[in-house]
Amino acid sequence: MSSITIKEIARALNVSISTVSKALNDSHEIGDKTKAKVLEYAAAHHYKPNLLAQNLKTGKSNTIGVILTSINNPFCSQIIEGIQQHALKVGLDVIFMQSREQPEIEKSCIETLMQRGVDGLLISPVDETSNQKLLEDIHTHQFPVVIFDRIQHSLDTFKIGVNNFQGARLATKHLIDSGRRKIVNITASRFGLSGERFKGYREALNDAEIPFEPLYHVQCNMQNHDVLDVELKNAISALMNSQHKPDAVLGSSDTITVRLLGVLSEMGYQVPEDLAVIGFSNIEFAKSLNPALSTIRQPALEIGSLAMEKLMQLMSKKNWHQVQIETIELDTKLTFRKSSIVV
Repeated sequence: MSSITIKEIARALNVSISTVSKALNDSHEIGDKTKAKVLEYAAAHHYKPNLLAQNLKTGKSNTIGVILTSINNPFCSQIIEGIQQHALKVGLDVIFMQSREQPEIEKSCIETLMQRGVDGLLISPVDETSNQKLLEDIHTHQFPVVIFDRIQHSLDTFKIGVNNFQGARLATKHLIDSGRRKIVNITASRFGLSGERFKGYREALNDAEIPFEPLYHVQCNMQNHDVLDVELKNAISALMNSQHKPDAVLGSSDTITVRLLGVLSEMGYQVPEDLAVIGFSNIEFAKSLNPALSTIRQPALEIGSLAMEKLMQLMSKKNWHQVQIETIELDTKLTFRKSSIVV
């Protein structure tokens, strides 16, 4: 069924096009009786506004772009939900894209969203310097950009994430307090030794006067899950058959932590008897796994909603470069379950 136009409504009601337009926009210049008549006729004939024409007139698309590293994990899905909920409240549309942990795809996503005329950009960068010049260029030219999750990026703007250092430090301390001293930290290879979660792990070891063993820092490929599984198997096998046999693992991402449990089960290791496991994970069924998974949970919904709020703050200002920007690090929540505690 096709939508009726403003011109057709005006002809049917024998009023001017201007009168119809003002009535549809709830203008005070139009009387209540006329306004009601126009709105009733428009609704009955399925009138829909011409968004393209409105966008051309206002110079705004009422759409924002969001770039995540991956959409298919619980943490990112929950951030998407937080962004979407906030956007619906304020009447904004959202275009979601994913970089797949690759700077060149991230660059293509940024350029595509700019070409589509979005009014602002939320981005979780691939790494600390990915597409730095491109983001600086568009942000400097009065296009608002807000960073979320991976807040170590150098762009000078609002950044919304979690206190990764503190979450990893407290999780490592829990393992140490449980009697574990040979703790492996598995991280994504792209972030390497500079990651805040790795720093928190190192700090907890230092606090307990446990020397850092370089072999216990394992870096894995996050772009391909099949490759990740192989790398996890190889790393665990090498360590468990060495003189540096570990007794616990801290996983530095949702994907690493969850897939590690499956890998250990396939290899025949008992958790937590052979290896205790704790890590960053936002899966809702963590307590239903076998064994129930100890987790460092991030407030993903709040991250998404707060990132939207800060982006709108920039979008609402004519000269938002005068806005006092800040980096916000929300607290994580640690839940200790059987995977890290021998009952």
